[in-house]
Amino acid sequence: MKLDILVIAAHPDDAELACSGTIAAQVAKGYKVGIVDLTQGEMGTRGTPEIRLQESAEAAKILGLCARENLAFKDIYFKDDETHQHELIKIIRKYQPEIVLANAVTDRHPDHGKGGSLATNACFMSGLRKIETHLDGVNQEAWRPKFVYHYIQNNYIEPDFIVDISDYWDTKIASIMAFKSQFFDPSSQEPASFISSPEFLPFIESRARELGHRIMSKYGEGFTVERFIGVHDLFDLK
Repeated sequence: MKLDILVIAAHPDDAELACSGTIAAQVAKGYKVGIVDLTQGEMGTRGTPEIRLQESAEAAKILGLCARENLAFKDIYFKDDETHQHELIKIIRKYQPEIVLANAVTDRHPDHGKGGSLATNACFMSGLRKIETHLDGVNQEAWRPKFVYHYIQNNYIEPDFIVDISDYWDTKIASIMAFKSQFFDPSSQEPASFISSPEFLPFIESRARELGHRIMSKYGEGFTVERFIGVHDLFDLK
């Protein structure tokens, strides 16, 4: 299946926390969107790989994704190297996206910057015909996405553009809360984690409100670009 947009995320819930409003907005416009999670988040403080896969599937339904896969790279230990690049190239060539949304270029969690770098390199390398890959015994054709954008995660990064997600805020929150093992629950016996604090989800909302305010809307999600964005019409700029 060819996708319009492929979201690459180091961990299950990265995409939901950072860019699920944008995903929902693009799905509502009829675009085909999928997510590939690089790891199962098995080194996280709360939950298990099995639980997080179930939660990922639930979030995928909420967002209306056409596809979601998990590459089961080793959480924390995966690298931006030939082995991991090769596996991600297979996915890029499988779905042939026009746009890739990838992890932040740098962030509190080292896997985020690493995931962003891996996505950038794999997207370029996927267009090199002399890199041969096979899927289900069939030789894959070279494919390079036209655009790679990086979503903003925990650390504040000045965005290059902001997407108005005001109409899709409830969908974003629902997709985040599909990962119920990860977030604040006063009855939970799980150990506390950085994102399970009662302050974390209000932080997500305040970040979205701040970005929305900058484009005169209620909620926004920010992205950085790898190269300048061109437009044909000044009225394409809202």
